[in-house]
Amino acid sequence: MDFRLKVFYTVALRLNFTKAATELYITQPAVSKHIQELEETYKTKLFERNGSKIALTPAGEILLKHTKEIFEIYREIDFEMSSFISERQGLLRLGASTTISQYIISPVLARFHQKQKDIKVNLLNGNTEQIENALINKEIEIGIVEGQSKNQSIKYIPFLKDELVLVCNSNNPFVKQNEISVNDLKSMKFITRERGSGTLEVIEFALKNVGLKFSDLQIEMQLGSTESIKSYLLNSDCFAFMSIHAVNKELKNKELIVLDVEKLAIERHFYIITLLGKSDPLSELFIQNIANHYNLKL
Repeated sequence: MDFRLKVFYTVALRLNFTKAATELYITQPAVSKHIQELEETYKTKLFERNGSKIALTPAGEILLKHTKEIFEIYREIDFEMSSFISERQGLLRLGASTTISQYIISPVLARFHQKQKDIKVNLLNGNTEQIENALINKEIEIGIVEGQSKNQSIKYIPFLKDELVLVCNSNNPFVKQNEISVNDLKSMKFITRERGSGTLEVIEFALKNVGLKFSDLQIEMQLGSTESIKSYLLNSDCFAFMSIHAVNKELKNKELIVLDVEKLAIERHFYIITLLGKSDPLSELFIQNIANHYNLKL
């Protein structure tokens, strides 16, 4: 493999020479030298430089497209050739949305590693929209996400069932009520995830089914992670809809309480996602490993 292409690929993804140098364990001048050599080879600029910012040129975009395809072929060669020896080898790039990467994926990865010790796994964390984009851009081979968008180029395989529950801290005045009405939700102050979150998408859909718009809720703040929402709830009288998987510990410790909302049940699946029509042996091995453990029908 041409190391210069690896340097180019890393710079193209990060759009930052310093970050690329750190990631590749080489110096920044070395990164610049490799890019310069490629530009001399192809007799065209690959990056536009504007002060400290850089962007891909049209030629750079084309090289990035082909570089992704080359690395994909190398990855498949490594894995398929390793199947001739007792231990399978290779690199699997996964992406998981926030709730899954924090509360679900670690045991899955541990079980996979026990069976396939020579397969390296890189895990990318982001919201559902970011993970789907990473899959489409071929930065990962498999994603596990919350919610299910309607992207026509993605195959969705139902994974785990989840329930989103309304939670608040145990000292909240609403705890004294046996059941919350849908109308009560309008007077509460909510903490939510950011736009692009699969959790937010599912909540909006469920509220619509009981005649409530998301804009009817009083949103005190949008936060980027489940942990930051839990911490905020413990220090305020706000409310949040959260995955039951994410609040297990706090419910057991009675730090957070689940409130029942009349006529409102928010259930969803987590989904394993791959590109439609695109399959490789390593991804299939990982998905089969999950399917065997959870008795999934593929």
